[in-house]
Amino acid sequence: MKIILVDDEQKFINMLAKRLTMRGIQADIAFTGDSAIKKVRETAYDVAVLDLKMPGISGIQLKNELKIIDPNLKFVFVTGHGVLDKSDSNTIEGDLYFSKPLDIDALIMRLNKIIKPG
Repeated sequence: MKIILVDDEQKFINMLAKRLTMRGIQADIAFTGDSAIKKVRETAYDVAVLDLKMPGISGIQLKNELKIIDPNLKFVFVTGHGVLDKSDSNTIEGDLYFSKPLDIDALIMRLNKIIKPG
């Protein structure tokens, strides 16, 4: 499984990538939406794990951009803001989201289900 993690919290995303790699998941990182767009143009990923609230471009806006580049890409959102507000929850309906701090085992279980449904 190959995923891209996109979050402006560098310490958080570096640690998450390291923990996922230790569990056999190839995780690339991007700290900005622009960097994520460039990486998705260059590399095929199974899943994008996106921070919901980032400076410049929101996770929802980024999802829309990445879907144009790779229509098969799956998405998981993370948020440090607890409960989603109504506009966010309507927009990501059907997508998964996790609150920070992440339960790494729950995230891996969901990533596996997304990649191998059934």
